[in-house]
Amino acid sequence: MPAFRADSVDDITAALGTLPSGTPVSEVARRLLDLFTGGSLTPGTRLPPERQLATTLGVGRSAVREALAALEILGIVDVRPGSGTYLRGTASELLPQTLRWGLLIGERNTAQLLELREGLEIYVARLAAARADEATCVRLEKSVARMRAKIDDLAAFARADLDFHHALAEAAGNDMLTDHLHVIRSLLQVYADRAVHDREQAERALAEHQAVLAAVRAADGDAAASAMAVHMATASARLLDSTAQVAE
Repeated sequence: MPAFRADSVDDITAALGTLPSGTPVSEVARRLLDLFTGGSLTPGTRLPPERQLATTLGVGRSAVREALAALEILGIVDVRPGSGTYLRGTASELLPQTLRWGLLIGERNTAQLLELREGLEIYVARLAAARADEATCVRLEKSVARMRAKIDDLAAFARADLDFHHALAEAAGNDMLTDHLHVIRSLLQVYADRAVHDREQAERALAEHQAVLAAVRAADGDAAASAMAVHMATASARLLDSTAQVAE
């Protein structure tokens, strides 16, 4: 993949400019999106490191990291540990995602976003139970196995958790559902820390995912929807608690 040349870094940092003091993570994401959809960057371009982006934008590295994580969930960038962050797709491919982001980003009611996500995830689980093939079930099992193996590594646990939900969405076979879930997940990640904060919560989340997996493996749509409803209820409660603590 082509990496930024020195002059390209200068061009990109000049284009970004600094953000007002105290700007939320969503504004960092907006500025990056403006750059990515401007047509000047080619797919596969490696972006400047987090430290340089943070310095250019006048924000902390954590804000840049969370913005890039959200954009990764949207499918706009690809974050590769030890290698860098790469731009996916062309400006025309990214534009519809950007428009959806823009429509939702102004509605920062986390509770409403969580309710929407709950409904979509429950329906996805029901569809996946009816449509999942053996390859999908194996992928779900591998995700659960990774969650179990990484119970004490919460960052890795969260990645396995996310892969589980991606596999379910793909099995559901509804691209519109998948697109909406990608956007909602990214918005929730922008406004909250990771949903699982300790081993006890991780163990509960693992058990909830195992219940969903068992129902999908049994092709039981009602059981899959019920298991996902339980998971969404506890996950939403954790996330709301996290956002309340951040606001204090």
